[in-house]
Amino acid sequence: MHRQIHAITLGVQGTFRLKRGPARHMEVKFEDVSLQRLERDPSYTAGFDAAIVKAFRKRMQMIRAAIDERAFHAMKSLHYEKLKGDREGQRSMRLNDQWRLILRIDTDDTGKLVAIISITDYH
Repeated sequence: MHRQIHAITLGVQGTFRLKRGPARHMEVKFEDVSLQRLERDPSYTAGFDAAIVKAFRKRMQMIRAAIDERAFHAMKSLHYEKLKGDREGQRSMRLNDQWRLILRIDTDDTGKLVAIISITDYH
């Protein structure tokens, strides 16, 4: 028997708790349609290596399951951080040692919204 997980939240002492039942997840929008296709089309790579595509799809699952960005901060391996300079207002999340997922947290009528901006080579 499989149970559907409705939310991942940050619990006491940085542990994750799975919630069942109605929960508000963060909505996602894409500023680059090729990244939207990359998430949905299993045969599409957008020119990225298979490992980057796999990491991107895992991050998208995590983003869609999160209720808010505290889940991103709790996972230290993501190196989730605010960016500065010409990327002020944006955040990055590690895909691997070299590649980062660039995103922005917006708010709309329904709550928080994650805008997926790009996948960027940091080296």
